[in-house]
Amino acid sequence: MLPPQFPRVQLPPSHAFLIGLALAFVAPGLVGHDPWRAFDVIAIEIAHQMHLTGDWVVPRLAGQAWLDDPPLYHWLALAFAKVFGWLLGFHNAVRLASGAAVLAALWFVYLAARRCEPNEPRTAGASATLLLAGAVGLIVHAHEAVPDLLTLAASCAALAFLLGSRDQPVNNGLAFGASLGVAFLATGPVAPAVLGSVGLLAHAVCGEWRNAKALRFLGAAAGAFALLAVSWPIALYLRAPDLAQAWWYGATHTRGDFGDNLRYYVSTASWFAWPAWPLALWAAWTLRREWRAPRLFVPLATALFALPAIAFLGPQQDINTLLLLAPLALLGAHGVLRLRRGAANALDWFGVMTFSFFAGLIWLGYVAMMTGLPPRVANNFAKSAPGFVPQFEPLPFCVALALTLAWLYLAFYTPRAPSRGVTRWAAGVTLLWGCFATLWLPWADHLKSYRSVALQLKSTIPVSAGCIAETGLGEAQRAAFSYHAGIRTEPRQSAPGAPNCRYLIVKGNPRQETTPGPDWRKLADVGRPGDKGERYRLYRYGPG
Repeated sequence: MLPPQFPRVQLPPSHAFLIGLALAFVAPGLVGHDPWRAFDVIAIEIAHQMHLTGDWVVPRLAGQAWLDDPPLYHWLALAFAKVFGWLLGFHNAVRLASGAAVLAALWFVYLAARRCEPNEPRTAGASATLLLAGAVGLIVHAHEAVPDLLTLAASCAALAFLLGSRDQPVNNGLAFGASLGVAFLATGPVAPAVLGSVGLLAHAVCGEWRNAKALRFLGAAAGAFALLAVSWPIALYLRAPDLAQAWWYGATHTRGDFGDNLRYYVSTASWFAWPAWPLALWAAWTLRREWRAPRLFVPLATALFALPAIAFLGPQQDINTLLLLAPLALLGAHGVLRLRRGAANALDWFGVMTFSFFAGLIWLGYVAMMTGLPPRVANNFAKSAPGFVPQFEPLPFCVALALTLAWLYLAFYTPRAPSRGVTRWAAGVTLLWGCFATLWLPWADHLKSYRSVALQLKSTIPVSAGCIAETGLGEAQRAAFSYHAGIRTEPRQSAPGAPNCRYLIVKGNPRQETTPGPDWRKLADVGRPGDKGERYRLYRYGPG
């Protein structure tokens, strides 16, 4: 018997619960660490270059033009950096743009789901929000500086405005078109092409949408999209026509074989979009006789169009799968309302057991780092991060403890309801990420940051070094060296004779070193603590 002084959790979750869960999911891990992964450090460096040069038209990475993505996300990130950089540091403030984008995505998918299920708006809205927040693939990417998060928010907004096209068609059409324009200026034409095609097809297929309002909605959407989408390409063309042509070619040119890409994205989506996709499949099956209804057709067509679209253009990067999350969350909300009791209990039990187990492991690792007990676990952490000295920090500890206590409350005081499984799943994701981002963050930052490598290289390079060549550096390393130490590299020339630069940075294997040539002298050999796969060697050409 549960103590009467502890009330059960209200289901479907209230607005206050959803807001609290969204903030608890988004906030941990946004600040307090250096740039880590490839996407994170690249976007931060591009915003930093805009800050240094004042050039907002041509995105640059380490001084060279970067044309993989349009610059809208970087503009937003730079705005956050200018407002909050003095308090949080530049790269921490940049990531606030990602936090704002994720919160906007959760809000708009909530609105879209309410319009999909007018008979059960609260349950549908909460379920879609929880499925999006609980997507496995979003756990890490939601806390990185990546333009795709802005596209995710714009996609959720576009779906919400499209599903409301019968009401105020001109206003919703303008908002729908503007959302597509934001997606275009964030990551390029894929998301606008998918959602725009769905909007056109839905007004042709769904009988209740074939009326005079459709023309007003589509006309307003086309105008808003065109006005917004062409703004930056025109500015880029006026500045540098060759860069504009190169950007458009890259944005529309396929990368990789379609079949290989499709297999990759189907495999990736199987874990990336869990648990939304099995619920979405169940909803599509149970509502198959209503496939012409906008509430089913719009998210279903979006998911079916998005998968081949990302496979067609490529490349094979899991972050592109973000485009599937919004429509699958909307479909999955239908599935939550129609899921059989046995399947709902299985999802609920699996989530509670899984997240309780892994959260326990995180606490075990934290205790081992702090106390040295158990010794085997503590030794594993020490060996993997040489030189790391753990320090007790009261605020992160209290946050992790609060999340754990909240999880225990949900585990024991949540009543049976259709939305219980997805509620506790999203709460488990929040618990797992929140505990990692508070208890293990200093250890992870010690391992993943390139700051020490960049500063060691900088201390060896003379101020009068001139240009610096590189061999084997990826875009992430070039971005990190530029952001942390102002080291800008250029590709090493392959022609025989004297080199174009007297200094050369080579990325190589710790167990093997290939000397650039007989006239090159090694000045430094550095790497990240515990990194057994990468070394960065600095060479100087000539005597002296």
